[in-house]
Amino acid sequence: MKSRSHSVATGRLAILAAALTLALSGCSSTKTPDTAAATDADASGVKVSGKSSSLFGFLRPYRIDIQQGNFVSKEMVAQLRPGLTRDQVRFVLGTPLLNDMFHANRWDYDFRLAKGNGEVMASRVSVFFKDDLVEHIEGGDNLPTESEYLTLITNAKTGSKARLIDTDTKPASPQAPTSAKP
Repeated sequence: MKSRSHSVATGRLAILAAALTLALSGCSSTKTPDTAAATDADASGVKVSGKSSSLFGFLRPYRIDIQQGNFVSKEMVAQLRPGLTRDQVRFVLGTPLLNDMFHANRWDYDFRLAKGNGEVMASRVSVFFKDDLVEHIEGGDNLPTESEYLTLITNAKTGSKARLIDTDTKPASPQAPTSAKP
């Protein structure tokens, strides 16, 4: 009797070890450093890499989206022109991510969005100053619009609009309330 309960316990332990190994292998990345760093560069400097692989084609560990830097949209870059002051550029684009003391006349706006599915989007816009006025801008030729970026981070379909209308609420009465005086 003891040998049978021992074999059942050993079998359960083997199944538990196999399940634990399978669960932990889903947390590991199958990318090599060479493929993880490889990206396709757009002509504008916006880079997008491929998607991550999964275990058995359907098991994927949850990975959060990581956004770093200043998002600069096509609309923001369109507002920039030579002759703007540093304060005006800061108002339009925000505080620069990189403000190098060795390149005091250049502000760099780097952006990187690493989606949980492995897609990576990166862009860089550099603003160059001369006598505290914008001289020229590099990068930002093919940036996404603000609506395209919102679609990207919310995983919504392209062209879809968010519904802000609550169907359970009733419209306000067109008549003004009357005061009841005796």
